[in-house]
Amino acid sequence: MEFGETLRKMRRGARLTQQDMADVLFTSRSNISKLENNQMTLNAETLMKWCKVTNNPEVLMTLYYSTEVINYVQPVTQMITGTILFLVRIF
Repeated sequence: MEFGETLRKMRRGARLTQQDMADVLFTSRSNISKLENNQMTLNAETLMKWCKVTNNPEVLMTLYYSTEVINYVQPVTQMITGTILFLVRIF
């Protein structure tokens, strides 16, 4: 299973650069790039740390159940945000 795109979305969602992530995970920026481009094997320890750093524990659980949560969470988040903005404008 390839996790690269999910890792990239999580990192960007946390507004972290590859260098920021590398510093927190005590690895090189090059390794972060390789992980995000599926050129390096992701181990469980790195995945758990990545989820913790980006504040995405639900991704860890979803990946555990072999479902890609990012594709489901973003539309729901946008819908909720749109609803809130709509209600604010009404009242």
